[in-house]
Amino acid sequence: MEKGYLSIVLHAHLPFIREPQYDDFLEERWFFEAITDTYIPLLVMYEKLIDEGVPFAITMDISPSLCAMMEDELLLQRFDRHLNKMIELCEKELERTRFVPEFNRVAHMYYEKFTRSKRLFNERWNRNLLAAFKDVMDKGFLEIITCGATHGFLPLLNVQEESVRAQIRVGAESYRRIFGKNPPGIWLPECAYYENVDRFLKDEGISYFLLETHGVLFSRPRPKYGVYSGYFTPNGVAVFGRDAESSKSVWSSKEGYPGDYNYREYFRDVGFDLEYDYIKPYISPTGDRVFTGIKYHKITGQGDYKEAYDPYRAQEIVADHAGNFLFNRTKQVEYLSGALDRTPIIVSPYDAELYGHWWYEGVDFLYFLFKKMHYDQDIVKPVTPMGYLGKFPRNQVIRPAPSSWGYKGYAEVWLNGSNDWIYPHLHKAAEVMVNISRDARPSNQLKLRILNQMSRELLLAQSSDWPFIMKTGAFVEFAGRRVVEHLENFYTLYSHYMAEYPDEQLVRRLEDKNNIFPNIDYKVYA
Repeated sequence: MEKGYLSIVLHAHLPFIREPQYDDFLEERWFFEAITDTYIPLLVMYEKLIDEGVPFAITMDISPSLCAMMEDELLLQRFDRHLNKMIELCEKELERTRFVPEFNRVAHMYYEKFTRSKRLFNERWNRNLLAAFKDVMDKGFLEIITCGATHGFLPLLNVQEESVRAQIRVGAESYRRIFGKNPPGIWLPECAYYENVDRFLKDEGISYFLLETHGVLFSRPRPKYGVYSGYFTPNGVAVFGRDAESSKSVWSSKEGYPGDYNYREYFRDVGFDLEYDYIKPYISPTGDRVFTGIKYHKITGQGDYKEAYDPYRAQEIVADHAGNFLFNRTKQVEYLSGALDRTPIIVSPYDAELYGHWWYEGVDFLYFLFKKMHYDQDIVKPVTPMGYLGKFPRNQVIRPAPSSWGYKGYAEVWLNGSNDWIYPHLHKAAEVMVNISRDARPSNQLKLRILNQMSRELLLAQSSDWPFIMKTGAFVEFAGRRVVEHLENFYTLYSHYMAEYPDEQLVRRLEDKNNIFPNIDYKVYA
C-alpha cells in the first residue's frame, strides 16, 4: 500500500502569435521550438510508457491560446516548413562535422530528432497534436485541464469582474469544444489568486485549481495538512498548493538537476557560433542571429569554456537524477505519512517548456521517473488532482490567500515601472466592452461580427505575457506593440460598430489575422 502520492502538473502555454501578413515572423519560432523540443517529445514519452505497460498519471494544462495555434492551419504549414529547413541544416551539419566525431554524433542526434518530428507530426498524428494528447487522456493516463483564455493576470483585471469571468468562461468553452467535456481543473494564469475568484470557476463546473505554496499556507483558517492535501474553498472548489522542495530540485539551474555540467548548454547555439553566410538561410529573415535549436556543447562549467555534448553520458546522468528525485520523495512521504492522519500528496507544478526546451534532458527525466516509480518502489505513486479527490472527497474548508508564483509571490512582476502604463488602457477598454455588451442590439450580422472581434482583441491585449516580457527586458518593443495593436484594433472596431456603414473588409482582415476563439460570443462580457 502506497504511503503517499506525487502529482506532476505541466503548464503548457504560449501567447497567441500569428502574423499572416509576413512570410516569416521571428516570434512564431517560439511556437515551432516548443512543439519540437517539448510537445512532440512529451507525446512520444507518453506513448512509449503506454506501449511498455507502465502505468503513470500526469496532469497538463494546454492553454487556450496554445490550443488555438496548434489548430491553426497557417501555423501548422509554417511549422512543417520550419522542420524542412532544420532538416536541411542538419544535413549540412553532418557533412561539416564529419571529421569531428564528438560533434558529428550530436549532429546525427539532431538530424534524427527533426526527421522523426516531421514523420510523427505529418504521418502518425496527421498534424493534430491536440487529438494525440486527447487520446492519451482518454486512455486514462493524462489529465488535461484548462487555463485563462489568453492567460490574463486575473487580480489586475478585477477592476471589471466581467473581464475575469470572460477569461475563465472563454477558456472553459474552448476546452469543451476541443476535448468534448467540462475541464476538471484550471491553471490560474501565473497561479494568481484573489479572494472569491473561485466563484467563477464553480460557475463553469471546474473542480480544482492550483496555488503557490503561500497561497495555501497563509489561508484562513490555518490548513491542517500544509500543502500536502487538497482543500475546499467556501465555494466548493478544491485547491492544491505547490510543494517547494520537489519544485526547487527541478526549477533551479544552480541547485537543481538542470545545472549539471553534463547536460546540454542551452545558450550555445550554432545560430551564433557559425559563419554568418553559412547560417544566414536558417536565422531571422531580418538577418539577425537567433537560436536554431542546434547546440553542440554541454554546460561544462560556469565559464565560457564549453566541451562537446555527450548525449549518452547525459542519459546516464538523467536516469540517476530521476532516481535521486524519487528517493527524496520517498523519504519525504515516509516522514509526512508518519506525521499526518491521511495519505499525503506532493504537488509539483512546472512550466511544460522546462522539459525538453530549457532542460533538454527533462522529458527523459520524466520517463525514467515514472518507470522507477512503477518498478523500483511501492511507497510513492503518481496521481492526478482529480484522482486524489476521488480517494479523499472530504477536505477542510479554507479561504486561500492572495498570491502568485511570480517573483516575491504577488503581482510585482506584472505591475511595475516597466509595464504599469498598460493597465489604465486595459481597464478602460474593458469598461467599454462591458457597457456595449449590456446594451448592444446588433442590427445585422456584420455588427455582430464586430462585437465578437472586439472581444477577441480585448482578450489578446490582456495576456499576462506582455507585461512579463516588458519586465524581463527582452522583446520589450514587441510586447508593447502587441498591447497597443490589439487596443487600436479594439477601438477601430468600436468606431465601426457605432458607424452607420461599417467597413466589412476591415472586419474581415482582423478576423483573419486574430482568428482565435471561433465560437466566441461577445455576451460573455454582459
